[in-house]
This record gives sequence, C-alpha cells and structure tokens, in this order.
Amino acid sequence: MTAGQPSHPPVSPDGTDQIGRSANSVSHLSVRPLSADDGLLALTSLVHSAYAPHAERGLRFWGTHQSVEDTAERFSTGQGFVAEVDGEVVGTITLRPPQPESPVALYRLADVWSFCQFAVAPAQKRRGVGVALHEHALVYASSLGAKRMALDTATPATGFIRMYKSWGYEACGHCDWRPHTNYVSTLMVRDIAAGGSVC
Repeated sequence: MTAGQPSHPPVSPDGTDQIGRSANSVSHLSVRPLSADDGLLALTSLVHSAYAPHAERGLRFWGTHQSVEDTAERFSTGQGFVAEVDGEVVGTITLRPPQPESPVALYRLADVWSFCQFAVAPAQKRRGVGVALHEHALVYASSLGAKRMALDTATPATGFIRMYKSWGYEACGHCDWRPHTNYVSTLMVRDIAAGGSVC
C-alpha cells in the first residue's frame, strides 16, 4: 500500500467486509462490528497479549493492564470492530466519533474521528490484520462524514510512529494520559480522502 493512497475494501450495509489476502497475509480475513456474543474477557486477553512486548520494554500502554471493565468502557466510546480468521477473533479496533468532552482539543473537532484499543494477536501480526482493521475504520468513518482520522500513541514507541506515518499520518502535538500510562503520547492525524494531514 502506498502511503496516502490506501486501498479501501468494500463495506457491506451491516458494516462487514471480506478481504482476500496473499503472500504473508492470511488467505481470508473478515472484519465485522463487535457483537454481544464477543467475550470481553477474551478480547481483554487479546489486547494484553498484543501489548505485552511493550510492557517488557517498560512502556505502560493502557492495553498492557486494562481490566475487562476498562475494555467495555473503551468500546462504549464508539464502535468496536473485530477481525476474524476462520471464525477466530484475532484483532480489534475501537472507532470513535468526535468527542466534545475530550481533554484533547483535536478529538473535539467535528470533522475528526479517532481510534483506540487497536490490537492484533501476536501470532497474526505482519499478516495484514492491522491494515484491514485500519482500512475498515477509515471507510466506516468516511461513510458517516468524517474528514480526518486521528490517534495517539506512546512517544517512545518509534515503531508505531513509523508505521502510522507510512499510513499517511503526521505527528501534530502531544497529550498525556498518565497515570493510565507512564509516558507522554504523540498525537497523529491524517486526511481520510487524500492521506495528507492538517492539524
């Protein structure tokens, strides 16, 4: 995928897409909305496992220690999606509409959507799962009028920042979620249509 020119998969009316992958990607991957049948305990464990390597580096992402109640609360801030391979949930993302009460000014803007609780099972990393979840979030948000997508991640997590830059995001400031975390976060934003950003 070329930065700034993402290939958006088609999204069906129920919010589900079916994505064929090749090479190192999984052969068949589906992304669908979170349902009441999805176990929050299992999803919390997935998030913990995805962020465990960062905990080993001393980065206290919220995902390293969040409770099942935290998981539910984070899903309640927007629309959760899960990625499945052969019926097994292997990734998740929470897409949030503008947040008028957010302490982060960027997230309060009417044209800005954001995502959080973005996690892929360790065994499925580098197989297209994260890309599929992200592309699905872009398409879904755009269909509801979003013009820009934003996120925040740990400033010391340079690998994440490089990845998001390759997806068209640019750093545009900082925010601070301590004591939930133990670091200052970098805010990033991109234009949904063209892949550029205006912070």
